[in-house]
Amino acid sequence: MIKVAGVVTLYNPDSEVKKNIESYLLEIDKLYVIDNTPNKENRQVLPNSNKIEYLPQYDNVGVASALNIGSKKAIKDKYSWLLTMDQDSKFKKNQLSKMIDYIEKNDCKMVGIISPWHVINTGIEKPKDDIDYPLEVMTSGNLINLQAYKKVCGYKDWYFIDDIDIEYCMNLNINGYKVVRLNYVELKHDLGDIEIKHKLGRDFVCSNHNYIRRYYMVRNTFYLCDSYNEYFPEYCKFLKRGLRGQLQNIILFEKDKFRKVYNMYRGYRDYKKNIKGKYPYIK
Repeated sequence: MIKVAGVVTLYNPDSEVKKNIESYLLEIDKLYVIDNTPNKENRQVLPNSNKIEYLPQYDNVGVASALNIGSKKAIKDKYSWLLTMDQDSKFKKNQLSKMIDYIEKNDCKMVGIISPWHVINTGIEKPKDDIDYPLEVMTSGNLINLQAYKKVCGYKDWYFIDDIDIEYCMNLNINGYKVVRLNYVELKHDLGDIEIKHKLGRDFVCSNHNYIRRYYMVRNTFYLCDSYNEYFPEYCKFLKRGLRGQLQNIILFEKDKFRKVYNMYRGYRDYKKNIKGKYPYIK
């Protein structure tokens, strides 16, 4: 049986984190916990296990950097596959073992990611096929091939948060690696305060992300499309249309409209100025 490490990123975690981690801890050999909570440690919310290596950063270094820290630790410790988890995600019993079993029974040298089906409250219907090959998947619950990780030079630290998963998957694709999704494996993934609004016979999905996330979403989407439009022009058009749809939904349905819209503008402005990295407007 292959040995698998895992990485989970913490940021002001609540008490549910312990249960979430316990849903997969028994099925992996090592877990790197990267704590991005500023000026604080959160050891008390973790299970008591010698499998856990706790790595507090005492600052929010971003999701991409946390994933890179965990990936490099796993490579140093001689693991070939790494489970990437969000603090608010959990597997049903023995689901992760099915993903590991897929790796053991198939030639996965040119597979960059094995992903589960993400159970989220957006109304998206699960494909009928047991296995499919999407262009991109969300980060949480994935098993990443660490040889492929080295080939594509990891995650882009300067994205900080948002579109990190899309960029990584696109990078894998243009380097010849597949993204494989096992739809018979389910991960419960909390995407936050999602609401579906009904108006004029239509459904509108409102993510209710805060204004800082709106900044990253706009800025990073434009950087992403600059990098990959040559390879995926239709998907890049789709992503930009999605930004317009989000703007519409904010104006129609969401709270804190002004700050969200203004920070979408800031994100585009900073993209044009080639500004990258952490949100620069917190005093």
